[in-house]
Amino acid sequence: MAWVLKMDNATIESGLIHDFDASLSGIGQELGAGAYSMSDVLALPIFKQEDSSLPPEPETKNPPFQYVLCASTSPAVKLHDETLTYLNQGQSYEIRMLDNRKMGELPELNSQNVKSIVRVVFHDRRLQYMEHQQLEGWRWNRPGDRLMDIDIPLSVGIIDPRTNPSQLNAAEFLWDLSKRASVFVQVHCISTEFTPRKHGGEKGVPFRIQIDTFRQNEGGDYTDHLHSASCQVKVFKPKGADRKQKTDREKMEKRTAQEKEKYQPSYDTTILSECSPWPDTAYVNSSPAATPVFTNSYTAPIPDSDSSSPSQQGDVIGHVTAEHLAPSASLQEVQQWLHRNRFSSYNRLFTHFSGSDLLKLTREDLVQICGPADGIRLFNALKSRSVRPRLTIYVCQEAPQAKSAGLLEAHCSHENGEFNSNAIFVYHALYLEEMTASELTRKIASVFNLPLSQISQVYRQGPTGIHIVLSDQMVYNLQDESCFVVSTLKADSGDGYHVILK
Repeated sequence: MAWVLKMDNATIESGLIHDFDASLSGIGQELGAGAYSMSDVLALPIFKQEDSSLPPEPETKNPPFQYVLCASTSPAVKLHDETLTYLNQGQSYEIRMLDNRKMGELPELNSQNVKSIVRVVFHDRRLQYMEHQQLEGWRWNRPGDRLMDIDIPLSVGIIDPRTNPSQLNAAEFLWDLSKRASVFVQVHCISTEFTPRKHGGEKGVPFRIQIDTFRQNEGGDYTDHLHSASCQVKVFKPKGADRKQKTDREKMEKRTAQEKEKYQPSYDTTILSECSPWPDTAYVNSSPAATPVFTNSYTAPIPDSDSSSPSQQGDVIGHVTAEHLAPSASLQEVQQWLHRNRFSSYNRLFTHFSGSDLLKLTREDLVQICGPADGIRLFNALKSRSVRPRLTIYVCQEAPQAKSAGLLEAHCSHENGEFNSNAIFVYHALYLEEMTASELTRKIASVFNLPLSQISQVYRQGPTGIHIVLSDQMVYNLQDESCFVVSTLKADSGDGYHVILK
């Protein structure tokens, strides 16, 4: 027999409440008001073991200096992207320079000034390679203007500010680390000036404001690098940066809260982040001779176009040939190679490129740097392989004793090209690309050191010993890798030579 206990809902609920109240009774009776202490709990052994097992936190190393651009960052920058700051053309912006050293760090600087170089450079890699051409074009369109200037009356704590007329985008100054220092900069170029013109509304290119700081060396020159930092900016026409900032802010306000989490907030100032020193800082601190400059006065021997050997056997200067550039080529050898391969207009652009640097550039890089025509041509020249000649023949100069011995045919058989094993005869390879009589004549003269102007006629010995005038059609029908013995005879007039191929 099964027993069933029936209880209504009210009875069940009242029983549960009573049991819960009973389970809570007595809690807190054993602890006084001051008995509970969080420090006592954290002092328990279990927490000590957990703390000891954690690795020590790495100490963050702060940079010795910090530069702050007093301009708001854009709110339309994604979280993991670099900040972007909008500037107005010609407006003065303050850059605060802060001594961020810890106690005892770089003590030798306490009584010294440091030198900083502030410059406006291109952010895009393509424009960095073409910086010289771009700045020269800007100088041509706006003679007498500078890309960047220091607003000296507004600047504080800087000493001996200088600008170089040949460097439109850079300025330098000294400042005392123990005093407050701020430099006000003006950027006179706008981002769209370096954008290809289409139909209006072009997207401007970003710039970088970079500061490189140096200290004095033993000779008193400011060449010892200490710190470099930069930030990304875009420059608009007057009031354009304010409008762009407002537009970005309105766009962000229309986004959902979830979308806003993917973007950085806008900050009132821009912190310049650490970076590598600008590669050409040396020319600011040293004499002009310190920078290798290639001039067209270089007169290294250029392989004759009539050379009797293919391109891979041409004259070699260091690691450079007329066709091939080795990865180990030095800066000067790269300049020579560019000059010898008709790329002299890019010598200044590739002044600081070694052979390996130039060979690392892809086809797309070279097209962006040099344009489609020269970029493709330069890429093909860098990656070129020797072109197989259209015709190869072998020639040997007739020995004086062979004329009377009647052994000319024994030197080389025209049918099978077999050499006589009873004697050693030195042959020269002639590589023909044009396959003309004049080309063959030039190469024969080059190999046997005959003045080209003194060769009256070239003949080929035919059947029964007849002499046939060499023609383009005859050269065109020569068999590849044929062998000939070259004999030279004085012309009847006595002013030149007849060359006979036997």
